[in-house]
Amino acid sequence: MRKLPLTVAVLALATAACGGNSAIGPTQSSSGGAAAAKPLSGVKIEVAAKWTGDEQGNFEKVLKAFQDKTGATVTYASTGEDTGAYLGPRIQGGNPPDVAILPQPGLVQQYADQNALKPLAPEVQAQIDQNYTPYWKELGSAGGQVYGVLVKAAHKSLIWYRQTAFADAGAQPAETWDDLIGKTAQTLSDSGTAPFALCAASGWTLTDLFENVYLSSAGPENYDKLAKHEIPWTDPSVATALQKMGQIFGKQEFMLGGSSGALQTDFPTCVTQAYAQKKAAMVIEADFVAASLGQTGAQVGQEAKIMPFPKAGDTAPVVLGGDVAVVMKDSKGAQALVEYLASKEGGEVWAKQPGYLSPNRNVSPDNYPDDLTKQLAQTIISAGESVRYDMSDLAPSAFGGTDGKGEWKDLQDFLRNPSDVKGAQEKLEADAAKAFTK
Repeated sequence: MRKLPLTVAVLALATAACGGNSAIGPTQSSSGGAAAAKPLSGVKIEVAAKWTGDEQGNFEKVLKAFQDKTGATVTYASTGEDTGAYLGPRIQGGNPPDVAILPQPGLVQQYADQNALKPLAPEVQAQIDQNYTPYWKELGSAGGQVYGVLVKAAHKSLIWYRQTAFADAGAQPAETWDDLIGKTAQTLSDSGTAPFALCAASGWTLTDLFENVYLSSAGPENYDKLAKHEIPWTDPSVATALQKMGQIFGKQEFMLGGSSGALQTDFPTCVTQAYAQKKAAMVIEADFVAASLGQTGAQVGQEAKIMPFPKAGDTAPVVLGGDVAVVMKDSKGAQALVEYLASKEGGEVWAKQPGYLSPNRNVSPDNYPDDLTKQLAQTIISAGESVRYDMSDLAPSAFGGTDGKGEWKDLQDFLRNPSDVKGAQEKLEADAAKAFTK
């Protein structure tokens, strides 16, 4: 969401912790002799996920390691970006894949309500209990049953900055929100460089910004309540977060092109503006900005650097996006594959590939291929219980995941008129109430 294959000793401990019934089994006998009979020889498994290109190739290396270990034959199917559109007809036709990897935890509840998911086996849950905090277990659960495990993460609590712009202006990375606004951004603006290239035409980037500010200023408990709509968007804690965002939105000189320019810029065009066109100094987005640097000439860790999202309150925010593995056919092979993906060993194999982060706390950062990824992984691990999942991806898609509607549009409207905090809250609450009651 990094490591070497498990040793025989660690495998023995892991198997014992699972009651000795792991379907994936140890790679060797305890005497260190020849590999034992592979437990899934002849078993065929289909797994569906959204990845294509390099991401698919990296995941297929993990699948190969699983196949070599177990003897199973695994077939990969790409769902494309619209996972629901791919899975829906297959579920209705009674022919779902054995395992699906969902890009939004909200789909876990949706498919559980349709009786399209199988509860994870005790051996899989044992891996989750060993390797994940209780929050991640709850994230993959519905109605008291555990259906999924987060197997890949995106770190969204970052601000990317252009080192040359900072050096020329004499600006420094900020540790607090007040320093970001009052020192870093102001220093850059005074030097003639727009502090932020905002990608506000892509509404989800504004939800990411809100979530970081809100988690930091309101704390994890309120974050959980708002994510479930247990407190309204008219709550004072939401007003506080919007007011802080308004410290950027209310200063036209802080945004490249002002509010109108920001609202006409999508992701990843803002990355191009900052690093290729050199028109702005910072981009507020996730680790996947690195994949958009392309032909800009900016090297990660040199011209393209990151700072942790500055604290806007008592909590240092760590917001993750990611992908949840679920079982759609109740077969030994399906459960074994998800068990492997949830394990330390599976995470270690995947961690060697670029573009991957794990929420598995037992996957050591030392297994990642570069210093930046190691740093991000350590941030996830050290944040512990305060790590939270992308709130908009937990919400019904009508509110949290639809272009031109719900939270995306309401935050875009707030960027246009950041003085109207109360009006923004009322629109957010009306849209949330509508979506959560359906």
